[in-house]
Amino acid sequence: MIKFVFIVFFTSFLSVFSQEEQVNYAGVAADFRSLYNGGNYEGIFELFDVNMKKALPRQKTVRFFTENVNGIMGGIKEMQFYGLKQGAHIYRTIFDKAVADVLISLDTKNNINGLYISPPKSLDMPILERNSTEMILPFNEEWFVFWGGTTVEQNYHVTEVSQQYAFDLLMVQDGASYSGDAKRNESYFVFGKEIIAPCDAKVVKVINGVYDNIPGELNPRQLTGNTVVMETLNNEYVLLAHLKDGSIVVREGQFVKQGELLGLCGNSGNSTEPHLHLSLQNTPDMERSTGAKLYFESIVVNGEDKEDYLPIKEDFIKNSDKITQQIINE
Repeated sequence: MIKFVFIVFFTSFLSVFSQEEQVNYAGVAADFRSLYNGGNYEGIFELFDVNMKKALPRQKTVRFFTENVNGIMGGIKEMQFYGLKQGAHIYRTIFDKAVADVLISLDTKNNINGLYISPPKSLDMPILERNSTEMILPFNEEWFVFWGGTTVEQNYHVTEVSQQYAFDLLMVQDGASYSGDAKRNESYFVFGKEIIAPCDAKVVKVINGVYDNIPGELNPRQLTGNTVVMETLNNEYVLLAHLKDGSIVVREGQFVKQGELLGLCGNSGNSTEPHLHLSLQNTPDMERSTGAKLYFESIVVNGEDKEDYLPIKEDFIKNSDKITQQIINE
């Protein structure tokens, strides 16, 4: 398998932050795109600072872009600024055959001193902008949006194509997510809460048997932990991750109705405390997917009724009384 990611940062990178107003990121990004699409990879090499040129000499630069970038993804159709990461600029980049993030760091002379290209995501499946299926929140109580929204400040997930716009959701009381011993999952208000189907759908993937972490610890080998992935009637995929070990009550191939129990909230996988990771994507496999915006049909946000709403960081959210009564009646 080709190792696609390339990253080099040097100490000069750290000096950019206090002098960013002198740096022309937009101009360099435009030059990068023009040189790349023109096949002028030696021109890209000339954009590097001295340390980058030493780390990736001219011929290696040409080979890298010829074989590992253009050879896999093709030309650049669109390159849009998406946010900042440690002062560097992230560009969500649509290639002919894939989508990836290109992160560029500049020194004060507008030379590239850091470059990162994320693993490509296939364009074989249509890219979703948002859900067309009406959704309810996948829980019965009022929860808190720890990460959510469309900007890096609101939602750190947007820097990763496969999880962009994903939510991390938990419960908060008096400004805290737990009461008692912080090392016990049972101390967290959300642990063991029911997770329900946000819509009518087919269960296409179930991951079971992943232990719940001790709070504060991680399990990066099993990123999503105990997981349910659902396919809507409109070929959209909803991923619900970090469920409690042994709690999932649905199986692959099963059709579920909106409001039906899927499992319980847990702390499995790459998770430091009990919460629900919820995302909409265009394929059942998160590693190959592109994330999309997930709006909810009828919810209460910070005490106010909202229709067709995308929650953002620090919102308190719950299903409307109309939705709750509908679930009870069914």
